[in-house]
Amino acid sequence: MASESQENVSGFIIQGFSDTPELHISLFVLFLGIYLIILLGNLIVFLVISCNPHLHTPMYIFLQNLSLIDISFPSNILPNLLHILLTQQNNISFLGCMTQMYVFVALAASEFFLLTAMAYDRYVAICDPLHYIARMSRKHCAGLITASYTVGFLDPVAHLILVSKLSYCASRLINHFFCDMTALLQLSCSSTFSVELFIYIEGILLGFSSFLLTLISYIFIISAILKIQSSEGRQKAFSTCASHLTCVITLYGTLFCLYLRPTTSYSLERDKYFSLLYIALGPVLNPLIYTLKNRDFQSSFNKMRQISLFILDQ
Repeated sequence: MASESQENVSGFIIQGFSDTPELHISLFVLFLGIYLIILLGNLIVFLVISCNPHLHTPMYIFLQNLSLIDISFPSNILPNLLHILLTQQNNISFLGCMTQMYVFVALAASEFFLLTAMAYDRYVAICDPLHYIARMSRKHCAGLITASYTVGFLDPVAHLILVSKLSYCASRLINHFFCDMTALLQLSCSSTFSVELFIYIEGILLGFSSFLLTLISYIFIISAILKIQSSEGRQKAFSTCASHLTCVITLYGTLFCLYLRPTTSYSLERDKYFSLLYIALGPVLNPLIYTLKNRDFQSSFNKMRQISLFILDQ
């Protein structure tokens, strides 16, 4: 079956936003601006945490890895989209398409598990602060991060094998701006029932378990916050979780709208914009959400900026 798919199609055509060719330059400028904002914001977070030993705590190490994912995730999609908009060369090889799909799912899964680890970190900090140092030691923190990436990059291997074995004899045109799994399933002229069934079962087992662990963590966190006597203490405790909770709601909300439904209800045009929202919204907002009211980060950033200006003046 694998050879059949290779014989039937050697590559695909990414349609992108070719239904509005008069807007290509405007879309190129818009997406380039979004991509540069993503790179700049997350690179600043990554570098500030890397250069300041005082920020080498579990919360900031998790945030640093989240920034790394938020740089890599859109970098898998947006440069190719910008190339298509600028040159109109929208061909992609079979191997390139499968690779893009795999990296997309792997980074998305890694982000989910990393956010689950961050929820556990907040749970320990608020519900068991006396044992925080022991339970969130550097070794345990590294283990959670390693597990997030390991599970994330192993998760889509089965997806990749199943989707690559499908026969694509009906069409080469992917009505999307990247090699999205759902769009590829629609192109196949062989039965996709078993593939869809596996994706849903696996998605429920891993994705829902990640969501459930995060939800349970926040049930305990909110319960602990409500038991705090002073309103100032409650507000301070909640503020340590507000950024992470906002990121979780944004990520899961867009993902559920995208993938938790059958392909028969798949709207090509609507899902292009949902996908763009999913790819760009989190990486744009996360640096702002986590750093806007974070005094430790702002202090470190100001020191780093002053040092940079001093070096440039010399």
